[in-house]
Amino acid sequence: MLTETVEAEGHLIDSGNLQAILTSIVEHPAEYEILRLDVGRTNESPSRLALKLIAPTSDSLQNLLAKLSAYGCYVKGTPDALLRAADMDGAAPDDFYSTTNHRTSIFVDGQWLVVDGQRMDAAIVVQGRRASCRKLRDIRAGDLIVCGMQGVRVQPDLQLRDKPTFGFMSNEVSSERRVETAVARVAEMMRRVKQDGGRIAFVAGPVVVHTGGSGYFCELMRGGYVNVLLSGNALAVHDVEVALSGTSLGIDLGSGHPVEHGHRNHMRAINAVRRAGGIGKAVESGVLTTGIMHACHTHHVPYILAGSIRDDGPLPETLMDLVAAQDAYAAALEGVDMVVMLSSMLHSIGVGNMVPSWVKVICVDINPAVVTKLADRGSTQTVGVVTDVGLFLHQLATALR
Repeated sequence: MLTETVEAEGHLIDSGNLQAILTSIVEHPAEYEILRLDVGRTNESPSRLALKLIAPTSDSLQNLLAKLSAYGCYVKGTPDALLRAADMDGAAPDDFYSTTNHRTSIFVDGQWLVVDGQRMDAAIVVQGRRASCRKLRDIRAGDLIVCGMQGVRVQPDLQLRDKPTFGFMSNEVSSERRVETAVARVAEMMRRVKQDGGRIAFVAGPVVVHTGGSGYFCELMRGGYVNVLLSGNALAVHDVEVALSGTSLGIDLGSGHPVEHGHRNHMRAINAVRRAGGIGKAVESGVLTTGIMHACHTHHVPYILAGSIRDDGPLPETLMDLVAAQDAYAAALEGVDMVVMLSSMLHSIGVGNMVPSWVKVICVDINPAVVTKLADRGSTQTVGVVTDVGLFLHQLATALR
């Protein structure tokens, strides 16, 4: 049997991390002995824990340490982080440390270095006195990569502890909550972020157009509540189709009835934009005079359209190189304080993987499974609002007026 002593500190009890730590050890299976537990005397005071872990093999112990690191556990009297040089481009050593989305520090030369660019599913590269997250594809031969668990400390974000304040739905996904209450809380968060000079990113799917939410979304842009828009080719195409033809996928948005030969309208929209030389030039030349994409250009809101295999056209601005689109999304998300996701499952999950756990994430979707998928993939800070996106945007724009 092998043993290791780990420590953790913070709001271990009211965050639920203490219970999660002990449960993880028992389920591993392994054994533990509590060496010290100092409970904070007030709700603002941190608690401190020291545990002796007992596991049957070295691999089992390392796997357990990896599990517990997500709850802020680190090896007592930790040695410096183990650094190995990458032996090839685009790959790390076999035992590289795979990051979470929580704030992380590594111990190097007797000092804790806070890791920059925190995100999940990355490696940590050390350059001098700087450590940063890096995707595997961006590793180059010779880069010093953090390997194993020693010298790594993870600090779960306090946002999870303050779930009653931020997570106004108690981390449950339900359609049986008053949408007005959820909207009021989201509006208050957005006001606070804007007042503090923070940035809000929106991830939006074409449902915003189909449900009649475009006008309200444009109102949010006019109010300065949208700092960047992340989406796919479909949102822009359907938005342009409405602007030029009054239909979305051939359905008249005013009457809700299909228009004869309306199925061609989205292709005509793409063609009109391509003939104009792109969305921006279509706005400048007067081809495009209304809609979300027009508002983006009018109010100088940057947008990134990430393409997919099924995209018609696509529009000239759509990034069909997946790696380039990922990098553009990641760059746009640097320093954001809040992300609002509007009925776009794949883009939402992708963005959820890119942001650290201290970024507030609101996911609005008529399907509760979308929010569940986000949480299952590690974005546990996500708060779900299960409702029609058009209704949500209407109420949100009204609340922010």
